[in-house]
Amino acid sequence: MKVLELHNVHKIYNGSEVNVHAVNGITIDFEEGEFSAIVGPSGSGKTTLLNMIGGLDSPTEGKILVDNTDLSTLKTSDLIDFRMWNIGFVFQSYNLIPVLTAKENVEFIMNLQKRPKKERDQRTMEMLKAVGLGDRANSRPAKLSGGQQQRVAVARALASKPKFILADEPSANLDSKSTETLLDIMEELNREEKITFIFSTHDNRVIKKARRVVTIEDGKVISDENKQ
Repeated sequence: MKVLELHNVHKIYNGSEVNVHAVNGITIDFEEGEFSAIVGPSGSGKTTLLNMIGGLDSPTEGKILVDNTDLSTLKTSDLIDFRMWNIGFVFQSYNLIPVLTAKENVEFIMNLQKRPKKERDQRTMEMLKAVGLGDRANSRPAKLSGGQQQRVAVARALASKPKFILADEPSANLDSKSTETLLDIMEELNREEKITFIFSTHDNRVIKKARRVVTIEDGKVISDENKQ
């Protein structure tokens, strides 16, 4: 089942002297349960593409459909709600809320969704245990290592059961051991939860783990390799 479809997507930024064609006619789709990486050199359009997929930016031309919903048809308030229920985010800077514990960070989205407390508590501890941090539920981010903070971020992204998770350079600030641990956890959760992961990355360790690698240059897809 397709969870994400892009149809002839363009993104043009108007400069003072020249227009920049950051994304140039990309048509691609992603199936439920994929573990995919979008790769390419700096300036290739990866981050712009990920921002549009996540509804954080809008295409100049073309359509992006998440679970058959065209993001461009949603009003701003509806788009925020739609993102909250359907798209999970993992950023290289972790983006945890410093004053909240690991448990409170993980359940944050579910709080916004107004899910029942019993469901929140159960799902939160389930996810913290899945990322190996069941014993750190009451620790705030400052008391956790970078690798542990990123695992909390993964648990948070998964907790609300989104259609897919966008991971933008999730290993950028981690050492090799933390990266391997994080990738093994994400791969296992991908298989168990059947949630699609889409990485934007330069990291060869992430690329090796990905079962599909989409390479873009100058805003265009130049190769799409399925390693399954």
